[in-house]
Amino acid sequence: MKILVPSKRVPDPDQRIRIAASGHAIEKDDLPFVLNPFDAISIEEALRIRDENRAGEDEGEVVVVGIGGAAYEKELRTAMAMGADRALLVECETAPDPWNVARILQAVVEREQPALVLMGKQAVDDDSNQVGQFLAALLDWPQATFASKIEFDAGRVRVTRETDMGIETVSMELPAVITADLRLNEPRYASLPAIMKAKRKPVDRIDCADLGIAIEPRVRILEMEPLVSKRTCVQVSSGTELLARLRDEVGVL
Repeated sequence: MKILVPSKRVPDPDQRIRIAASGHAIEKDDLPFVLNPFDAISIEEALRIRDENRAGEDEGEVVVVGIGGAAYEKELRTAMAMGADRALLVECETAPDPWNVARILQAVVEREQPALVLMGKQAVDDDSNQVGQFLAALLDWPQATFASKIEFDAGRVRVTRETDMGIETVSMELPAVITADLRLNEPRYASLPAIMKAKRKPVDRIDCADLGIAIEPRVRILEMEPLVSKRTCVQVSSGTELLARLRDEVGVL
């Protein structure tokens, strides 16, 4: 089974983010970037599926794809150090919005012909949570979002989803699109020998234009501003006082 794992290069969420002077973007100078945590979960799950289902001549393949500039190569090599078989970089200097990302991925899927697209439910920089749904619609494939468990049975995939209403289980035929939630697994750490080996592996490159995709922006950023979370801590002497404060001052009861 070939599994395609889209990934995104995002600012390190443990670092302080500053807004650029233009007010339309973040300041990227000296800002470290990492593999989107939800995509790392997707890579881990794809590796487990590949290793658990290897049989006979079907060795399985995990292909990680990224969209961006040359700097993206570092994160793709991180994915290969984790165990991905191949990495594909779609070179696109203009950061595409979710709709255009889905269009690019549609072209990649048609090129690679995977049986499964497994990706993070969202990126931690913009939290759009749109690409997986857009991609499934463009491909006309079944989809399951917010997956916390994935199982295969008789050529079908059964996905346990975490929703606002509770746990839901859906069964689908392949090919399909699945987006991973936080509790699906815990990604492995790449070993030092694997990291060194990944540095020597080739990264396939293809220009966005060669896929026949012209970027058509659907989102325009008007302004960015930093938000500061402020908390006021008040010590209470009893549960009764706590309930009274929640009711009278916060209005949650």
